[in-house]
Amino acid sequence: MKHPILAYGHSILKQKCENIEPNFPNLSVLIDEMWETMRNANGCGLAAPQTGISKRLFIVDSKTTFEQLDKQNRKIYFDNDDKGIIETFINATIIKRSNDFWEDEEGCLSIPGLFQTVKRSWEITIQYVNKNFEPQTKTFSGTTARMIQHEYDHTEGILFLDYLKPLTKKLIESKLKKIVKGKVQTRYAMKFV
Repeated sequence: MKHPILAYGHSILKQKCENIEPNFPNLSVLIDEMWETMRNANGCGLAAPQTGISKRLFIVDSKTTFEQLDKQNRKIYFDNDDKGIIETFINATIIKRSNDFWEDEEGCLSIPGLFQTVKRSWEITIQYVNKNFEPQTKTFSGTTARMIQHEYDHTEGILFLDYLKPLTKKLIESKLKKIVKGKVQTRYAMKFV
């Protein structure tokens, strides 16, 4: 079952999410539905709060992005040994961020049609449990790390807009107001304020 994606303006998107307990009802069903929702929207990541569930859960697919890039761009956006991931992150905590920063354009399924340049760490180390509730500590880099940081931020109540300079925010203010009012068209179902 596909979920409607909450649009910019919903208060849940600004809340710090709670951890998920191992006995969370129908967790595997929720994860499957999130993958279905994300793929239907042609996204590369999705966090539970975007579906109205204020829990520390997100999914990332950087493998599809890797496969769609030509060899030259793969070298720019991915480290040599990274071919992308398809992973579920539960109760994640980023424990280390590199001081090697890079800027790239980001968008968000909750903020359709808006893309802005965001500065992020090239490499991160993150602790989480996977969909089987097995503890993981892994280091990711490049585009994979960027996607993880973007989705992780959702569980912290942070949107990529929060990284923009005040002038940039002012310039896109009218577009954001249109999103809040539901005056935007998408290929996927959305829930507006």
